[in-house]
Amino acid sequence: MYYLKFIVRNALRHKLRTALTMFGIFVAILAFGLLRTVVESWFAGSENASAIRLVTRNAISLVFPLPITYGDRIRQVEGVAHVSHANWFGGIYVSERNFFPQFAVEASTYLPLYPEYRMPPEDVRAFLLDRKACVVGRKLARQYGFKVGDTVPLRGTIFPGTWEFVVRAIYDGADVKTDTSQFFFHWDYLNETLKKTVPRRANTVGVYIIGIDQPGHAATVSAAIDRLFKNSLAETLTETEKAFQLGFVAMTEAIVVAIQIVSFLVIFIIMAVMANTMAMTARERLAEYATMKALGFGPARLIAIITAESLGIAMAGALCGIAATFPVADWFGAKLGTLFPVFGVSRDTVMMQVGAALLVGVVAALFPGFRAARLHIVDGLRNIG
Repeated sequence: MYYLKFIVRNALRHKLRTALTMFGIFVAILAFGLLRTVVESWFAGSENASAIRLVTRNAISLVFPLPITYGDRIRQVEGVAHVSHANWFGGIYVSERNFFPQFAVEASTYLPLYPEYRMPPEDVRAFLLDRKACVVGRKLARQYGFKVGDTVPLRGTIFPGTWEFVVRAIYDGADVKTDTSQFFFHWDYLNETLKKTVPRRANTVGVYIIGIDQPGHAATVSAAIDRLFKNSLAETLTETEKAFQLGFVAMTEAIVVAIQIVSFLVIFIIMAVMANTMAMTARERLAEYATMKALGFGPARLIAIITAESLGIAMAGALCGIAATFPVADWFGAKLGTLFPVFGVSRDTVMMQVGAALLVGVVAALFPGFRAARLHIVDGLRNIG
């Protein structure tokens, strides 16, 4: 208890300096936490991907469609348990700023492949029975105020025209990491309209979603599907859902790397600031350290006292920064809308913040601690007066 009081009084001897140092650590830890959360959110889709789902697309590019007839042939591949398909719609709701993922899906087979999407059974039946029905995620519904029974107009970009859908269900996620910012409607509705307006674009799909019997069969099943359509007019590329998601992340890899570098640079800068603060403190207290050594305080005890003071300042600022990360992240996520479907502070991020604060506290105390330990009593006492 005596040492604790001694350390606290030392830390508060220069209140303004200590307050400014703590504020700097607070800002650095908060910024570090937000940047790490952005990086984690960038990879959220791939990290939450199912091990038993595969995605088959056109081998040339995702923008080229596949024939609807491929579905029956894929079902015959050994190891395939379920097959569904989807088209990216890319419509605009009210204005260009309102972006959210929209998919035309084969509803009866698509929803069973995603058990993490939770809806009341009666809402699912209502969706299946209404050709113009749609399903929206809870996050999307909150953002735009969608309710069951509302009519949602979308202005098509890939598929021109004004399309109207009726919200028949709002799905929740199995956990906080489930993407609830998506919009689904019937592929049949899209296809029937295309048959009348643009017949050459009808009876095609963007991707096939495939459920396999065992995760260990992913490579075998993928190769079998691609062999099935080798040398055809529309060759396929089949990969795991995680690999498919990582393909999109790779397009922005430079941005992710830059954010990661900045996050660690922030910690390095505050480490330098903290080290400077502790160095100034040690320089001012050379006479005190000499007196303490004359009274019997050993080098190890002096190092421990200085390190404890440094860690106390670092952790006090860090704890405030960690506490502020959660409300700031919630606000930030709300402003980003559906750009990051899953945006939340994870336990790993908090542990990294704590680790960063401990590292700053220890490293900042190294030089002044060893200087005090190696100080000669006579040299220290010369600083008196």
